[in-house]
Amino acid sequence: MKVLMVNKFLFPNGGSETYIFEIGKQLQKMGHQVQYFGMEHKGRIVGNHAQCYTSDMDFRKGGPGKLLYPFKIIYSREAGRKIRKVLEDFNPDVVHLNNFNFQLTPSIIYEIKKWERQQGRKTPIVFTAHDYQWVCPNHMMMIPDGGKLCFMCKGGKFGNCAKNRCIHGSRIKSLLGTVEGTLYHRLKTYGKVDVIICPSNFMKEKLATNPLLAEKLVTLYNFLDKGGEVEFSQKRKYVLYFGRYTEEKGVRTLLAVCRKLKEIPFVFAGGGPLKEEIAGCENIKELGFLQGEELKKVIAEACFAVFPSQWYENCPFSVMEAQKYGTPLVASNIGGVPELLKDRVTGELFEPGNEKELLEKIKKLWEDEALCRKYSDNCRKITFDTIEEYCEKLLDLYKKQM
Repeated sequence: MKVLMVNKFLFPNGGSETYIFEIGKQLQKMGHQVQYFGMEHKGRIVGNHAQCYTSDMDFRKGGPGKLLYPFKIIYSREAGRKIRKVLEDFNPDVVHLNNFNFQLTPSIIYEIKKWERQQGRKTPIVFTAHDYQWVCPNHMMMIPDGGKLCFMCKGGKFGNCAKNRCIHGSRIKSLLGTVEGTLYHRLKTYGKVDVIICPSNFMKEKLATNPLLAEKLVTLYNFLDKGGEVEFSQKRKYVLYFGRYTEEKGVRTLLAVCRKLKEIPFVFAGGGPLKEEIAGCENIKELGFLQGEELKKVIAEACFAVFPSQWYENCPFSVMEAQKYGTPLVASNIGGVPELLKDRVTGELFEPGNEKELLEKIKKLWEDEALCRKYSDNCRKITFDTIEEYCEKLLDLYKKQM
């Protein structure tokens, strides 16, 4: 099978990039051909035979072409023209879309459908939803100013994005997000996609509020690699937080709790804008950004981990990884988290942003070693799809649409 993987970034940038690279490598191992389409960038690590990519667009930096961005983020003639060249050169059986709004734009959907008609054969469009972009222009379902959870845009009422300056706090960017969301909602563009993969039932429910998408949604939880296993028994006396140091991840709430639990040693591994605040807390050892075996060791040796996120998480790898290495969690009862963590079985859930409840849960697990061991034992029984198992399911989805 020939698969064209589409994503705005073709260099390591975040979760969606890790996803497409890992899937691409595995599909190739299984004997399939994979090529990629997205923006050109000096860090690009994957590509296509036609050597066709769109111009790099960085909305946070200036430049002579930035005046044209308002037009390009709504409909990109360049993206349509260049993906057409890739389609003609590669002749894929399936086009698998990932993050493409703003930089590549839904223009590519129209071009794929046009090419499909001219070929006279079905070319399924599969989309993996990595966020809530299609029902919320700022993709997080959260008003940045104050971090308030929000779904005012439900039903296509995207004017609320501009009203609340939901995109980077900018009136202009938020207005453009409103225009883009409203236009493609009214044109029913996303209904042209054949199947939409959601990494959680929570996301599936939110996207299903658009009736056009409801029948196309399937839940497929994320995968974890099975390599580099570590010993489950190597526990040390500390509580772990690993991930981004940001407001929406609940780090400020966790910091307030850490300061009150001075008798408990915490370890933080990650990076982000709240790094300096973390450094000022006496009972926190900050390790910075870790990866590979070093990160796995820190996770596996923790008594338990804390996942205090305050936004609608989808299928967080942090929650999956902790349980995989026998480490229970105290985690926010939000988004797709309770689909991964069984309350009072592999950890405990608490109300997001509730500092008092978070403190009580952390103190409870820290003082009750037997309970912590019980949760840890239960974690070892949890299994998630490997990349091989995930790709088998993915191929089945592809074939069903052909």
